[in-house]
Amino acid sequence: MTIWVTNYIIKWSLRLCCRRFPWKRSSISVLASIKDSSLSRNGFTNGFWGGRLYQSRLSGTLSTTRFYSYGEKDNDDLKDSNSLTTDNSLSTDELNKTSSEQRQRTSPFLELLRGCNSPSDVLDLTSKYAPTNRQVSQCLSHMWFSTKKLSDEQQRYELQLMFEHPEFENLLQRVTRSIQYMHNKDVAYSLLSVINLGVAQRSRVIQTLLRTCQERLNDFDEKALSILASALERMKASQNVDALKEGMRLVVEGRLPEIQNVLALQTMMRLLGRDAPRELKQKLERKALSMTDQFSLPNAQHMVFTMATVGFHSKPLLKFCSDKIKDNLHHIPFNILYKILQSYKELLYRDTNLLTSISDHVASTFDIWTNKQLVFFLCAFKDRLFCPTSLMERYAEKVIANPDALTLKDLLSVLTVYSSLNYDLQHQRPAFLDSLSHALISYLPTMSGLELLKAAHYLCGMNHFPSALLEQLLSSSTQEQLASASFTKSKERMFQRVDICLRLDRPPLPQPLIVPPSVLGNPTPNPSVNPLLSKSLQSVVADQANATLQEMLVVENFYVIDGVVTKPLPNQPCVTETSSMSPAESSQRIAVIYTPNSSFCFGTSHPRGPLALQIRHLKILGYAPVLVTEQLLQSSSEEEMTDKMRGLIFPEHASEAQPQVES
Repeated sequence: MTIWVTNYIIKWSLRLCCRRFPWKRSSISVLASIKDSSLSRNGFTNGFWGGRLYQSRLSGTLSTTRFYSYGEKDNDDLKDSNSLTTDNSLSTDELNKTSSEQRQRTSPFLELLRGCNSPSDVLDLTSKYAPTNRQVSQCLSHMWFSTKKLSDEQQRYELQLMFEHPEFENLLQRVTRSIQYMHNKDVAYSLLSVINLGVAQRSRVIQTLLRTCQERLNDFDEKALSILASALERMKASQNVDALKEGMRLVVEGRLPEIQNVLALQTMMRLLGRDAPRELKQKLERKALSMTDQFSLPNAQHMVFTMATVGFHSKPLLKFCSDKIKDNLHHIPFNILYKILQSYKELLYRDTNLLTSISDHVASTFDIWTNKQLVFFLCAFKDRLFCPTSLMERYAEKVIANPDALTLKDLLSVLTVYSSLNYDLQHQRPAFLDSLSHALISYLPTMSGLELLKAAHYLCGMNHFPSALLEQLLSSSTQEQLASASFTKSKERMFQRVDICLRLDRPPLPQPLIVPPSVLGNPTPNPSVNPLLSKSLQSVVADQANATLQEMLVVENFYVIDGVVTKPLPNQPCVTETSSMSPAESSQRIAVIYTPNSSFCFGTSHPRGPLALQIRHLKILGYAPVLVTEQLLQSSSEEEMTDKMRGLIFPEHASEAQPQVES
């Protein structure tokens, strides 16, 4: 009995000694200046998980809000040691003992962990079996992965159960106590997991993880750095986060010459982010171009995603990746292909050959794609201002064959694409528009005022006027519904287009329809003069005795014409006081319109929806539209531009003919 008491006293004495001499941290050269300011007294709230933060993930607050370690004393303790001064703290000997004992049963624990389907299941498991230092990180990762595929509502419910689980507090305490024994990758994974699970960024567990990452940063390999970058991307700016990001940039820049692996290079690019200096981005570009012979298809895809993530536009690198992707389209699934198109949109990069190849590939494998996927493809092409002719032809046939299969959202998306790109349906036009109108009318009872307005706006732009749809849009009930909501400039603009289409196209409707003036706002545009175009027009008209110029003319209180040149018709006698022919009948009005590159489908001279509508209406009003492109004004000298303008407006006096205006 006496021996047992003696051993018990010695054991507890050793525990107290371990607590009074906390583990010592080693400094690193890269972060010498950062470490001093890594944790301020006001740097974070002293809770292991922080109850206030969860409001960002849950619609309501938790019934109980738990915070730990209030007061200045605990902040100082955290600065000096990673061990916690709580009654439940384990000594270094006990942690090592636990790790050694459980090393024999790692596999059974992991098998049980794989069987957990929710964070609460993982917490139940940790309450029965104490995880090792590494298994603590694996538990946190599994808790996050188990919620990723849930719906938003299910995810909120599971996370609320997790926060209310009594074992969650103990697990986070275990993380903070065990962190000194974790591998670098496990530290990074732990930080990423607790951030994704919604633990408060200012809580003690996250700040301890951040501080540990700062201290070990020089020892992090590419994998650990990549995980850490993912975690920091999800965190708000703070003293510790900013310091760690700056330290990571120094580490990455120092390791750049040593990189021999494409994936490691992409990781480094992602770590540097959008705020990297231009000189460093150029170094990364040169390094990547020197390694293109190592690029596999996944490398090319991931390089495009990485460049979009960090906002890094390199035409040579994008061209190489585009060619690699174009040659392997049959091996790329929908989600990757769609993400590539989205990345090119973010990078403001368009490759005609690649876009055409993707369009032709989707059209040739049309039957393997779902309707939702096809609509996503069409919208992605529309966002790039590219008209996928082969795909749009196939999809028009699909709509004609079975219009009732389209949801209301699909219908509005299809209308947006075909109207915006001004696709020439040719002989399919009547059947296609009738099919869309038929499907839309079936949704009339459930359509909101905004959906009615969008549908009417796009159909009128395509010179199609379904009476039932227009009557419901212009009814008093719909007008009241739209008036009760915020009336934005975009809504006014759509009503203005519907109004001018009804006035100028004059469709044969059962009863005349008029757009109420109250929804039109002030349609009168406020045009600005283009100095280059104005000077060129004046020079051209000055050489012609019978021509007159009128600049910045607003017609129908809607369209702006940069210049109207009035000239006699060819082979017509001059109008005199004794002539029976009016000046309007004997003259021609040329409407000169400045058109930026975005007014055309990419890579073509085919006008998009708004420009096509303007051309159609100007022709109805008796004008002959002449388009002066942005490229013409910017790529020519003043003399060359005047000669080209003369060829456009007076082709009978110049060798250059006006390019055909597609309507």
